[in-house]
Amino acid sequence: MSTGTPAKNPTKSLALSLQPIKAVESLRDQAYAMLKQALSETDIYSVPEEVQLDKRVLTEALGVSRTPVREAMTLLEQEGFLRTVPRKGIFIVRKTKKEIIEMIQMWAALESMSARLATLHATDQEIAGLRRLFDKFGESKPTEHLDEYSDANIAFHQGVVRLGGSKLISDAIENIFIHVRAIRKMTIFQSDRAERSIVDHIRIIEALEKRDTELAEKLVRQHSLDLIAFVTEHCDFLK
Repeated sequence: MSTGTPAKNPTKSLALSLQPIKAVESLRDQAYAMLKQALSETDIYSVPEEVQLDKRVLTEALGVSRTPVREAMTLLEQEGFLRTVPRKGIFIVRKTKKEIIEMIQMWAALESMSARLATLHATDQEIAGLRRLFDKFGESKPTEHLDEYSDANIAFHQGVVRLGGSKLISDAIENIFIHVRAIRKMTIFQSDRAERSIVDHIRIIEALEKRDTELAEKLVRQHSLDLIAFVTEHCDFLK
């Protein structure tokens, strides 16, 4: 039984980061939550092929029996995160280029509304938390700390949604986050997107601080539309 060793795929280069779960609530629910979190943190588009999962490895990593893992994976398949291929196994679903663009369009609509709501309801302290995400990059270019900046970038977009205060928006955006996050993480390393991204983020933060509802909504929407344009032109690795 594993005590925290990441689940390694025997045939692919990606691994899900998992920890043993505790038998406090439903083992299925815990396995589901941990697998979904691991999927959200996995760069599923960084390899050219779909990533295959090994139930035995996942079961050992989570420290439970096969049943709750199988039930959790069934739920994730119903939600569209996994797919079963007869006689081959279970794979993490990769979206097509068209699907990714549609997801970012949905993200643009929901995050921009969250920005609008944040100008009306978020506290000054909460908005200041967004600015602190980028404090460490003030003296240097984001390209000098790309991994850290990539994490801050993801946290920023999650933060805007959170400050909007709408649970319905948060729930709606959750299931597209896995794919949009993976694409944001990949594209931030390309061209001069990191430097342009931090400029966009600071402008958004300033609009939030000024409680400029229309501008904050507009800037957040345009930021995602710019990502769509980049994906359309440069992300040929997507089918």
